Amino acid sequence: MAEITAANSGTYAFDDQFKINRLGYGTMQLTGAGTWGPYSDPKKAVSVVQKAVELGVNFFDTADSYGPWFADRYLAQGLKGAANQDEIFISDKIGQTRQGPGVWTPHGEPNYLRQQLEVSLMTLGIDHEDLLFLHRIDSHFSVEQQVGELKKLQDEGKIKHIGLSQVTVAQIKEAQKYAQIDAIENLYNVGNHDDDDVVDYAQSQHMAFVPWFPLDTGKLTKADGPLAQIAAKYDASPAQIALAWLLKRSANILPIPGTSSVDHLQDNIAAANIDLSATDFDTLSHLAK
Repeated sequence: MAEITAANSGTYAFDDQFKINRLGYGTMQLTGAGTWGPYSDPKKAVSVVQKAVELGVNFFDTADSYGPWFADRYLAQGLKGAANQDEIFISDKIGQTRQGPGVWTPHGEPNYLRQQLEVSLMTLGIDHEDLLFLHRIDSHFSVEQQVGELKKLQDEGKIKHIGLSQVTVAQIKEAQKYAQIDAIENLYNVGNHDDDDVVDYAQSQHMAFVPWFPLDTGKLTKADGPLAQIAAKYDASPAQIALAWLLKRSANILPIPGTSSVDHLQDNIAAANIDLSATDFDTLSHLAK
């Protein structure tokens, strides 16, 4: 049986210094209901992060709005003391405010973005962001104002790479006028690939594409769901097939499945060992149609 490690998912190079394993981990589920408040068992949340490191995950995706702040705290605790800490790459997000469970309000005022970054650095215990996404473009401020502020922070050494979340190709092109964009994080999975054009544009521009809800919050992973039949062929779980499809879809895709369960985490990472046939990949690619 092949070793379960994120290293088997292949690598992606953000720059000459950082080459990460493509299968990462997202912290969104390490919060209360509605992505609000603390997780019910903080020690367990920290243990999931620690286990992810053990399984070769060196790409972690988080956001100050998860909790808010709670997921960042658990991530910082889970990574503290990791033997390979200098090899761990964190992507963070700013630009969303929270007013309660399930409520998200973009706010892109430049001074507020700067404040969010500074608080995130303190919360995570780091001196710079490896990758910082503008969580949403706020229509109340120009793209130049919002991305321009991130560029200023990058010039100050507080951000290495800049990303955008939930954007169109046109919005990416507008943002590229003001800064180098190195990553995109949009809703995307085997059952929903409305953003195929964004994936392809990102690849053409040497940008990473980070799909959020890579498992469609569980809808794709049901035992009687659309992936079950192909999963049986590979003696795999539907979740593993969904992640294997993303890994095969494009070399710039970095899936970040989130979970608060160590068992589910291990199951997700095992997807790195699945090599879908061309026929099965094509069959899965037509699910959304």
